[in-house]
Amino acid sequence: MNEQPPLKVKKRIGGFARLRNYFLTGLIICAPVGITAYLVWSLIGWVDSWIVPFIPAVYNPDTYLPFSVPGFGLLIALIMITLVGFLTANYIGRAIWSFGEVLLSRMPVVRNLYSGLKQIFQTVLSDKSESFQEVALIEYPRKGLWAIVFIATDTRGEVARRMKDKGRETVSVFLPTTPNPTSGFLLFVPKEDVTILDMKVEDAAKLVISAGLVTPETIKKLEQGKDKPANPKAGN
Repeated sequence: MNEQPPLKVKKRIGGFARLRNYFLTGLIICAPVGITAYLVWSLIGWVDSWIVPFIPAVYNPDTYLPFSVPGFGLLIALIMITLVGFLTANYIGRAIWSFGEVLLSRMPVVRNLYSGLKQIFQTVLSDKSESFQEVALIEYPRKGLWAIVFIATDTRGEVARRMKDKGRETVSVFLPTTPNPTSGFLLFVPKEDVTILDMKVEDAAKLVISAGLVTPETIKKLEQGKDKPANPKAGN
């Protein structure tokens, strides 16, 4: 006959299991908060390290206080960016800025870098921009394997013209990598090969970052704070 473990051993094992569950629950709560706080704090520190050295000592609160004020450089940067936007909104400001762009356009290397960055920011930050508003599936890297992509825009320029010569209309898509969705690949895919999803861009980003562990259904359940069965008859 098999001897059953003593009651004390069972209680000890049950205690360890509870401690493990408590730890995992605490980790689920603390890890996202800690990582988010770390990234925000790192961003503030990075901006401060660039801006604060250019602030005159008379205007720097660190001169008068026994401790440094985090975020002061970020605040100054936001004020300066807003001020530049205000000044370039009038005729004189636009004229000065146009003159500066003319000078930049005559610099061999700088003009290509500046024009590319300007076009990217104008496209992404435009109120009328429709870029990265849709999620889709494409077969990648081969037939039978599917990957999530973000629709950037209809293909333009020489690429679009060359593809139309071949009788194909394509869209420009961004294929993000896991777990860092900010890096990835630009692909020109025929429209008929793109399967548009109803999924939100935020849900797709979470799906990519979590390597498929967090699906839109899981996200909805977590937000609601309860776990409903996928099949209404499952609870019967």
